[in-house]
Amino acid sequence: MDNMVFWALTHEQRVFFWANRRPSHEGLNRWLSRWLGSITHTGGATFTLLSSLLLALAAPGLWSIAGWQSFAAVAVSHIPVAVVKRKFCRLRPYQALEAVHTCRKPLHDSSFPSGHTTAIFAWLMPWLLVDYALLPILLPVAILIGGSVAWSRMYLGLHYPSDVTVGAVLGSLTSVLVSAAWSFI
Repeated sequence: MDNMVFWALTHEQRVFFWANRRPSHEGLNRWLSRWLGSITHTGGATFTLLSSLLLALAAPGLWSIAGWQSFAAVAVSHIPVAVVKRKFCRLRPYQALEAVHTCRKPLHDSSFPSGHTTAIFAWLMPWLLVDYALLPILLPVAILIGGSVAWSRMYLGLHYPSDVTVGAVLGSLTSVLVSAAWSFI
């Protein structure tokens, strides 16, 4: 068992450092840092809650329902994130590892799980479930948005791969449960 844990942690650190590296080309490095530094905020509570509320109020029919489901899923998903963060006090990569690139104002709370990744996946899922005919169009967009937020969290030195993976699963699961429960309301 100890060997498995060591193997997993070693490989996770390799993936983390690969995601956290900076391009050698200065222009690309500057652009990538700005883009990922901006996209990471789409996983924040302010963006996910306000945008879903605005879409719920402004969108017609099923899209309005998806907005309300998205709002509820993001709000509900914050509960397990808060509980797990308190239970597993995992240091953030920049606090535990050397030579980690990080953002200007890094967070200091627990790393596990990623709240931003949880929120963006909780926000995204109801939009995917609105109309299955649109799934081939919406799924690549959702993967790009959710994946970019998850990647940005590692690029900024704030989360390990397992943090964002668990966040994506937790957000998606919460959203699917909220959407399923919605039919009983």
